[in-house]
Amino acid sequence: MIGFLEGRILNFESDGILLLAGNIGYNVLLAPQMIEKLRSKNSEQVSLYIYYHMTERQPKPVLIGFETIQDKAFFQTFITVDAIGPMKAVKAMTRSVGEIAEAIEKKQVSFLTSLNGIGKRTAEKIIATLHGKVEKFITAKGPEKEINQDTLPFEMSHIGQQVADVLVEQLGHSSSSAKRMVKEALERNTNILTPEDLFDEIFLEKR
Repeated sequence: MIGFLEGRILNFESDGILLLAGNIGYNVLLAPQMIEKLRSKNSEQVSLYIYYHMTERQPKPVLIGFETIQDKAFFQTFITVDAIGPMKAVKAMTRSVGEIAEAIEKKQVSFLTSLNGIGKRTAEKIIATLHGKVEKFITAKGPEKEINQDTLPFEMSHIGQQVADVLVEQLGHSSSSAKRMVKEALERNTNILTPEDLFDEIFLEKR
């Protein structure tokens, strides 16, 4: 099963990209916001965490790409809502994961109905299912929410713990290995403020 792809964008399509990776071209679906971001940056090279979708009713494999492992983790949580499948979910992600998660935690029905394909009843169902479960995906938006990694020990770092949990639960690392990876990344880069920054630092070191 494909879990990660890195390569060159051959073509932008209405709902994703054609990605050349290892001399093979992959059609990868992307959230609208991700497509816009790649277009605006004129990106040619891209690294994506992949959600592989195939069922008896959908026998043709579908690859859905995410910029960070955190975005993929949110997506996998999002599709646990009844009546929101992977195809509907990726089209609905027209805003950042942090914004959507915050709207769920604050029970903002009006915000959720602004997403593609999400009506009022579905928005209410999303809140009923996920409220209290997605707070960890909310990205700090201001100084009052930032975590000073210089003053907090690793064990008390909320960001560090979030990332360590994903490394263990979704990527198969041991707890000690995950903590070591996070600790070393935080020591290399003291300007890390979000889980996304920390993942980037960890995997940048491995390339």
